[in-house]
Amino acid sequence: MLISIAVVMLIDKQSTNYLKVENNKSAGNNSFLITNVNIIPMSQDTVLVNKMIYIKNGAIHKIDDVIEVNGVEIHDAKNKYLTPGLIDMHVHIWDRYELGLYLSNGVTAVRNLWGMPMHLRLKEAVNNDEIISPIFFTSGPKLTGPEFIGDDNLNLENPNEAKEKVISYKDRGYDFIKTYYGITEGLFSAVIEQAIISDMDIIAHPSKKVPYAYHFNPQIKSIEHAEDIVQQPLNYNLSDTLKLKEVISDFGKSKHSFFSPTLSVYNNIYQMLIDDNILESEQLEFMNPLIKIVDSNAQFERWNTTKLRDSSIAETIKKQHDFHVTTINKLHEAGVTIICGTDSGIGVTIPGFSIHQELAFYKEAGLSNYEVLKTATINASKTHSIMNEMGTVEVGKIANLILTDNNPLSDLSALQNPTTVFIKGRKLNRKTLDSYEKKAKNRNNLIASAVRYLENLIIEK
Repeated sequence: MLISIAVVMLIDKQSTNYLKVENNKSAGNNSFLITNVNIIPMSQDTVLVNKMIYIKNGAIHKIDDVIEVNGVEIHDAKNKYLTPGLIDMHVHIWDRYELGLYLSNGVTAVRNLWGMPMHLRLKEAVNNDEIISPIFFTSGPKLTGPEFIGDDNLNLENPNEAKEKVISYKDRGYDFIKTYYGITEGLFSAVIEQAIISDMDIIAHPSKKVPYAYHFNPQIKSIEHAEDIVQQPLNYNLSDTLKLKEVISDFGKSKHSFFSPTLSVYNNIYQMLIDDNILESEQLEFMNPLIKIVDSNAQFERWNTTKLRDSSIAETIKKQHDFHVTTINKLHEAGVTIICGTDSGIGVTIPGFSIHQELAFYKEAGLSNYEVLKTATINASKTHSIMNEMGTVEVGKIANLILTDNNPLSDLSALQNPTTVFIKGRKLNRKTLDSYEKKAKNRNNLIASAVRYLENLIIEK
């Protein structure tokens, strides 16, 4: 039995060998000169026309009108537009195939918020420059209180255990702490206290066991999900304008708290309610097969069962989604820093592709194209100190870049099919990116995915 499992895991790993650095010869080295390029630096709302940019050892070394350097490859951008690579601040990664899907969509860094042992191995492979991948950050397992049962949660029983978990996650190499539903004030206080000592940022999926305002603690660097504003402080009352103003005011006062709305994942509930064939759609062919069987199907059945009992549920969900969009408008006007997160990898929210839907919702909320792009570039990079070397096209920054035919400041859809993606200076052309999508489509790694999840249950529970 163990031999069979080992063979399955080996085959799955070999199936993603196309991501190995050594198998991406077309990417070349990570030092070259880009010429004839229009740069959107994202440090300001402008376009630097017809520039050169020198990438040296995976970092931006020089930007100027004319750069003379010998012995490096020259890449003629042909007057295309260069922007920082996109950053998705709320994802759930299940396998390596998804890394290629993110890159294909211009996502050059991800923040994984459902940490498991497999993610530590993945992070190590990325950091050791073994595979072509978005820069990878991950939280530890989701921390919740004793009442919120589920095999996907780590239930804390007392403050001492809470502190021990924070210490353990730091020692094992997780980047962040994620707090979840059901964590009580006593447990939360213990997590925050130890996170300060251990120098670990916290990402909060709001807990209903504490007031919403509790999540504005300086150690909590981002608060997730627009729907939790509705579910907790507003108690599903979309007409409670006074409470919404109070929440927005609290956000505005808390300059250290960034907000990740994840509008796409809630909107996708509505999509499930109006499309009976969504599970057979082409996009679902890019979902991890275990998640598609276990989670996508479960969510679809849940909401369609609800629809049988309540014929108005689709209208209700759509109304709440529209309220989320309006809330983002109000938060933005209050000066709250919005960071782009999709919650991709669960339900029917597809890795990589979903970021373009998410950005379109921010545009619908009234943000300018530049302000929309900020959420997935410079804003995201400011959330944690370990991400500060990304997010803009400036000297000294990591060369995570995307090249597009058209100017995304004029048309955000230009981001959807980048002609070239640069990841730590390595150049991936559209042909390579398309091959990553093809490899991930209808992949057959159900058993391998189940084994990795079983490993998580054994080690973490």
